[in-house]
Amino acid sequence: MDKKEYRLSLSVIMNLFVIGIVLTALVGGLGVFISVYRHSVEQSALTSSEQAVVQASNAVRNYTQDMDSVMGTIGEFYGQNPEERDQSLETLLRVRRDVVAITSYNEEGQMMDAWTGIYRLKKKILKNLSFPDFIEKEGVSEGKIEISEPHVETLLENYYPWVVSITKELKTQDGKKHLVVMDIRFSQIASYVDGVGIGQHGYCFIMDEEGNVIYHPQQQLIYSGLKPEQTDILTGMKDGSVIQSDVIYTIRTLDNCGWRIVGISHIDELVTGRVKDAIQILMLLIFFVSVTVFAGSYILSRTISRPIQGLVRAMQDFETNAEEFNYQPVHGSSEILALSDSFGHMVVRLQDLMEKVRSEEITLRKTELKALQAQINPHFLYNTLDAISWLCEEERSRDAVEMVNALARLFRISISKGHELIPIEKEVQHAKSYLMIQNFRYKNQFTYSFTIEEETLPYLCNKITLQPIIENAIYHGINRMVDEGRIDIHIFQEGEDIIFRVTDNGVGMSQEQCQSILKSEPDSQNGIGIKNVNERIKIYFGESYGLTIESEPDEGTSVKIRMPKIKETG
Repeated sequence: MDKKEYRLSLSVIMNLFVIGIVLTALVGGLGVFISVYRHSVEQSALTSSEQAVVQASNAVRNYTQDMDSVMGTIGEFYGQNPEERDQSLETLLRVRRDVVAITSYNEEGQMMDAWTGIYRLKKKILKNLSFPDFIEKEGVSEGKIEISEPHVETLLENYYPWVVSITKELKTQDGKKHLVVMDIRFSQIASYVDGVGIGQHGYCFIMDEEGNVIYHPQQQLIYSGLKPEQTDILTGMKDGSVIQSDVIYTIRTLDNCGWRIVGISHIDELVTGRVKDAIQILMLLIFFVSVTVFAGSYILSRTISRPIQGLVRAMQDFETNAEEFNYQPVHGSSEILALSDSFGHMVVRLQDLMEKVRSEEITLRKTELKALQAQINPHFLYNTLDAISWLCEEERSRDAVEMVNALARLFRISISKGHELIPIEKEVQHAKSYLMIQNFRYKNQFTYSFTIEEETLPYLCNKITLQPIIENAIYHGINRMVDEGRIDIHIFQEGEDIIFRVTDNGVGMSQEQCQSILKSEPDSQNGIGIKNVNERIKIYFGESYGLTIESEPDEGTSVKIRMPKIKETG
């Protein structure tokens, strides 16, 4: 009793000791980390945010300037004669794939020309979003470009990219003033903004001078109201960076279009160089704590944990492979030794019981096979003798003799020296003998054919497999028909299995009848042979093999039998 209490108190003391060291190291490390972090994070976050926004604004500015230069090129083309102008503009559209379409309008806002490159202009334009509302209200300043908000291209057939429209007033060769609108893919501009990351959750977006969002990487959330963006407080801010509630807002205004690039970042995410110093200090503390924890855990493991873990592993191994498990006793305290001995006795007892159950199961399976086989033979013999009796009544002695000879060959194969498995070649001979017998009785009422892959003949199958299926096709399918029936037997390979398929063009049956045949009880008068064939195959080879029946009323029935590839040498 004293020894047990001594062990328990020692474990508690060791755990408290380890916990104390861990807590002391963590508190000290966190203190150092926070001290270094507070001195460096704000300035570092401001610098990172400004650099990211400047990068995005420069990229967007350069692209809009490039579009301005393209508009200048369009102005040069616009002063040419119409044929040269059209050819030059179409060439420009094919070279600059980011330019979707170019349109021109007179002073009344009517479309004069349109150049669409590889795309086709709609014959009927319901709403022209490329002619922005501000042009109708305010007009365009002479010599300057105007950039619209992003919108869907509505001028082209079966093509609806997200574009912005750049508008400029140009003169034709005869001196008339036209408004020329160039639609460019907004995805090019959006990619510059999407490519900028500020921390894990920071991002950039574009708004105009009135605070309207031009583009946002989470635009769908903004429009659906799931994510708010405080553009009202950003509208009055000047270019630069502002910190509010641990969030950094950085703004840069583009001088050529009035757009404002806004960067949103979080101070807590932008941890830079000085924090690494604190991390290194924490790593040293964690290293010493880990050594201490390891030493304490090792001591406890040697005294308590390791023997218990060994016993648990032994139980898991026994659960995984109980038949071949060989138990090695676990050493440790008296309690562990008692548990180990009890588990060893239990393993031996369970293995003996498993061997006994396995032996009884094998005996039961063999008995079931014999019982099912005994049910099939009398059933078949009754039907065959009935057919021979009918021939004798009709005084067709020659046919009766041939039927008796066929019956003799059939039973010689059926006996098969008591073997349950016979080569498929003999099973086919058995089926042919049966069909010849039945052809005497149902002369000219049905025909039959065999399609057999030669490679399948040496493989083994359960004897009297095809005959019950053929019998069911004759009695319950073709016998009820007015027209001539047909039975097709097909045997072929499918991967590692052999497939027997028996198809007839009889009256067919419903899905409920198909299931009833496979589940009918031994005292039922329908489908006894098919049920027994299915059960024999499953008992012999497993639940993944056996029969499946496909049938439709008035369309015939197809019975599929699946067996594994087995040869006599195997």
